[in-house]
Amino acid sequence: MDLGLKGKIALVTASSNGIGKQCALALAAEGARIVMCARNAERLEAAAQEVTQLAGEGNVLAVQADLSSAADIDRLCNAANERFGQVDILVFIGGSPKRGGFAEVSDADLLEAFDVTVLAGFRLTRKLVPGMRQRKWGRVVTVQARSVREPIPDLVTSVATRPGVAGLFKYLANEAGQDGVLVNVIVPGPINTDRFKKGAEEAKGGADDYVRMKVGGIPVGRLGEAHEIASAVCFLVSEQASYINGVALQVDGGVIKAI
Repeated sequence: MDLGLKGKIALVTASSNGIGKQCALALAAEGARIVMCARNAERLEAAAQEVTQLAGEGNVLAVQADLSSAADIDRLCNAANERFGQVDILVFIGGSPKRGGFAEVSDADLLEAFDVTVLAGFRLTRKLVPGMRQRKWGRVVTVQARSVREPIPDLVTSVATRPGVAGLFKYLANEAGQDGVLVNVIVPGPINTDRFKKGAEEAKGGADDYVRMKVGGIPVGRLGEAHEIASAVCFLVSEQASYINGVALQVDGGVIKAI
């Protein structure tokens, strides 16, 4: 299937590892040119070298950036436009809010979670979507968390903020769709990433029990893999998904029980 992505410019955040890196690799394999960002410069450079092997020399730009910083987001978007002239596709993956139950998080924790989820998504789309609308083509996808659909124990910051990202993107889908800009959300289940492993290590009952509990609740009987999320992202930003707009697509092995 030709996804129609050859030559498109895709900006993928949090792309030094995990889901973001797999998205960058998958889009590069489809012929897109890639803008990558992350906070850790060393990991970002290593990931960019891998992506360049698929995209080709000159087709990858890596920018160190912290998505909680408005100045960094401006610098990232400006660098992308200066290098490639425009951004056609935004894949927004935000930071990971602090773990903890209702009584365990502070005002500062919740504000930090808001910065790297809702506010970062708003700032990125505010910078990039107007150009997409002018050109009458664009794709915006954000990868969030199961908390968009249902509460997750010990992640009150995620539950309090990630549905806000989904609401923001649903609003934007309604407003920008008339100009050929499609905006969607991916809602993953438990994915076998470094972030998941860190959560397992920090779990109150121990890592082994945490993993068994998570896998036991997934109907397909296993964790998802980052490349499976990347495949869904590639489809949603493709020409083949030209009538899909404003959805929150569950890629979760059936773990979300809400109808």
